Amino acid sequence: MKAKDFDKKFDDGIEDIVDDLDLSTVRRVNQEPKRINIDVPLWVVEALDRKAARIGVTRQSIIKV
Repeated sequence: MKAKDFDKKFDDGIEDIVDDLDLSTVRRVNQEPKRINIDVPLWVVEALDRKAARIGVTRQSIIKV
């Protein structure tokens, strides 16, 4: 499919263009995970653990949220 045909199909909004896309290599820009290390007081870790235990998830899940 030529670019101008694809653009027209997209601009018209009548047809679904998802079938015309190669989604096997899709990635979100600036969304790659980056590992960091931080030092926090013990009371922060304990508070995270209490919160995690209360809702039944891991400490890491709490930190991610």
